Amino acid sequence: MKLVGYARVSTVEQNLDLQIAALKAAGCSELFTDQGLSGADFRRPGLRRALRQLKSTDMLVVWRLDRLGRSLIDLIQTVNGLSKRGCEFRSLTENIDTSSSGGRLLFHVMGAMAEFERSIISERTKAGMAAARARGSRLGRRPSMTREQREAARHAIEMDLKPIAEVASNYGVHPKTLARLLRDPIKPGRSPATSFPAR
Repeated sequence: MKLVGYARVSTVEQNLDLQIAALKAAGCSELFTDQGLSGADFRRPGLRRALRQLKSTDMLVVWRLDRLGRSLIDLIQTVNGLSKRGCEFRSLTENIDTSSSGGRLLFHVMGAMAEFERSIISERTKAGMAAARARGSRLGRRPSMTREQREAARHAIEMDLKPIAEVASNYGVHPKTLARLLRDPIKPGRSPATSFPAR
């Protein structure tokens, strides 16, 4: 089994020496680093190189779990991806080692926690949207044009024979956007202008 170490610090002022020393002491034969990069973004060049270097039966080693990433869901997905490739994962500070039965059990528990976190976020989002609808709030993107503007634009094109590009420019939209809006039927009811001011 080859041990591949990965170290990361969030700012360029921080020092990687402590992590590198711990990874070398743990027996890592290759080391990859990222400096000045957030743990929230898993698209880091050093991490990508470390993951590419891993072969089946190899192990990715980090000094502490948050050096790999700060999102529990993304951490679980990354380690599960390693498992599917036949690779193992170890975090020195938390003493997590997926090559042991205890380490695998701990990661199963963390995976269940991540799934629970995901479901809670989804439920809160749905509840927030339902509450907004109950208050009469408008959800989604702001319309590019109000109903009155669409009617005026249609009149300018069909009756005044103005070019669609000129009319679109007057309303600050792309000609393709205007053409799409004019194809959609204008629904009766209160004008969006009561909710959104004209551009």
